[in-house]
Amino acid sequence: MFAQIDQKKARLDANRPLPKYTLKSLREKLLLEWTYHSNAIEGNTLSLNETKVVLEGITVGGKAMREHLEVINHRDAITYVEGIVQRKERLPEWQIKNLHRLVLKEINDDYAGVYRDQQVFISGAEHIPPAPFHIQEEMEQLMNWYEYETGELHPITRGSMLHAIFVGIHPFIDGNGCVSRLLLNLELMKDGFPPIVIKVENRLDYYNALDKAHTQKDYGDFIRLIAKDAEDSLDLYLRSIVR
Repeated sequence: MFAQIDQKKARLDANRPLPKYTLKSLREKLLLEWTYHSNAIEGNTLSLNETKVVLEGITVGGKAMREHLEVINHRDAITYVEGIVQRKERLPEWQIKNLHRLVLKEINDDYAGVYRDQQVFISGAEHIPPAPFHIQEEMEQLMNWYEYETGELHPITRGSMLHAIFVGIHPFIDGNGCVSRLLLNLELMKDGFPPIVIKVENRLDYYNALDKAHTQKDYGDFIRLIAKDAEDSLDLYLRSIVR
């Protein structure tokens, strides 16, 4: 599944470092698209151009304050992820809580970085997340799996499964989807892959693949979906190579 992707990644690595302004424009493009699509998947109604305006510090009339905060908070969370990658830091459980704290900042401060204390259900999904009293145990199992059992996995497989298992636990009252996509890209970026964008137009396939992973423990469809998006991001970077 990954042979062609790995070849493209090797070609990108052979042409690094990319020019400074090329990297800057690629980062800005992906930060905007990642923020727009991740929020749109969760129901944010800001358009791509409106999201761009909010990132530039301008308020969009007729849109809720929460939608503005979701954009600003997501940008800050991406910056936080980039810092973890640049410093080559590990991903302990407290880092996940920090990411969630950034995502929910000023939206729901009471639950920002705090595991939920209520049962939740995922609209349209067969999978039911665990009861609140199981969350800590399941998160510890996830972190143990991540720390000790994923070293030989391809980065796309590791990131996809981290995303899927985390969002299946649904440890927070809100913001789990955004955090799961941040964790996915954190794993990819740690291994030198560009961040990917899961597009809102593919939301149905995305949700169906996740539900299959949660109910049947079959991660194949989800990994293939993520692999396609990873290849798209690699292609974008490769188009910037002029030498």
